[in-house]
Amino acid sequence: MSTTASQALAALRAASEALAACDFQPLTRAELLAVMDEFEVLTCRLPAQSHRMLVQLQADGTPQELGAKSWNALLRIRWRLSTAEAGRRLAETADLGPRRSLTGEPLQPALAAVAAAQAAGLINGGHVDVLRDVIDRLPGFVDTTTREQFEIDLVRIATGVGPKELKDTAELRLFLLDQDGPVPEDAERERKRGVTIGKQGRDAMTPASANLTPEATAVFEVLFAKFAAPGMCNPADDEPCISGTPTQAQIDNDHRTPAQRRHDALIAIGRIALMSGELGQLNGLPVSVIIRTTLQDLESRAGIGVTGGGTKVPIRDVIRMAAHANHHLAVFDKATGSALALFRARRTASRAQRIMLIAREGGCTKPGCTVGAYGSEVHHAAADWAHGGNTNVDEMALACGPDNRMVHRDGGYTTTINGRGEVEWQPPPWLDHGQQRINYLHRPELLLRPVDGTGTDHAHGGTGMRGP
Repeated sequence: MSTTASQALAALRAASEALAACDFQPLTRAELLAVMDEFEVLTCRLPAQSHRMLVQLQADGTPQELGAKSWNALLRIRWRLSTAEAGRRLAETADLGPRRSLTGEPLQPALAAVAAAQAAGLINGGHVDVLRDVIDRLPGFVDTTTREQFEIDLVRIATGVGPKELKDTAELRLFLLDQDGPVPEDAERERKRGVTIGKQGRDAMTPASANLTPEATAVFEVLFAKFAAPGMCNPADDEPCISGTPTQAQIDNDHRTPAQRRHDALIAIGRIALMSGELGQLNGLPVSVIIRTTLQDLESRAGIGVTGGGTKVPIRDVIRMAAHANHHLAVFDKATGSALALFRARRTASRAQRIMLIAREGGCTKPGCTVGAYGSEVHHAAADWAHGGNTNVDEMALACGPDNRMVHRDGGYTTTINGRGEVEWQPPPWLDHGQQRINYLHRPELLLRPVDGTGTDHAHGGTGMRGP
């Protein structure tokens, strides 16, 4: 650490400790409020320094050189941040941090007025969030000069009001500005397009929303006209009508709402696509739904199954789904977690091995990684193939592509398989702060197992087979 930076941080730490030692009780309310005012200003100014440091870190190299697959992953691992918080810091740095041209000349931040106000402590994090959001939503037809003035005006307003008042004013100005513009062009529609799938709730339902282009709307309106018509694809019918024309009785007995009919139509369309065999492959397997469950849950018809994407499916639905398409059901013993073992003297895993790994692991096994099984690759966890590793299902695991490439390389991770068949990831020294070695995000139920007689803390890893 440079002398100047280390001295500045030492002074900052000393000032923080001195403040912590202060007794605020003797202060009058006016004096205490004055102290809190100054403390608030200093707190608002600190993120500007974080932006400067993060910009410099990114300029000095790549996250892969530090043992992480991305800058988001580096921030998450090093400072134990959530994915969302790491992403927020990176995005805010991109907007408010200093920049340089291709020739090395210093440039103003992308949002120069917002950055200046933050550095001066005139606005807080709530203001910054509102400003970044509304400026990002400016229509594409707005020229640079108007954008800059729009930003300056809102920053001036932000210095005198709270985030709620700022947001209301910003939304009004954005609305008025948009009314003066031309009809949205193709580029603007493309920018706004999207489908969002939310998180599964406690009732097992998952919210979804969409902003469709005219082309997408045209595709779905004809599909819904066919499959969401009254009497079509009704799960309440003994034999739902999927093709052809429903009978009058099926139409008369259809009491679903239009939204429910469209929902059931999407299921039918998805089943048809999955059964067609025309979807190609996903990570070496034909595109299909893979569900993990236990023999005990199947026999009792209670409990849940879990898909390769992490969706929880009630057993009743699992059994019904098995009758419709080329889904794969992997069954494990609830007590031991044992599954079918397949062994092959080949570098690549067989189709059956991939299915069992998807079902067993649930997703990427690197701690903190949220990539599901459908987005993961097969990884030689006990020993790499190039170093004598075997392509056996009990020596392999799942890892997403970026994490898989970070293993067994200089400055990267190493992996082991412990005595309970769990994959442990050992980070490089500069990313090791005692974090857990096992990823339980995809299998949280494993944390409920009783501790074994060795007293090993399985959340942080134990002994096992070590890769090179």
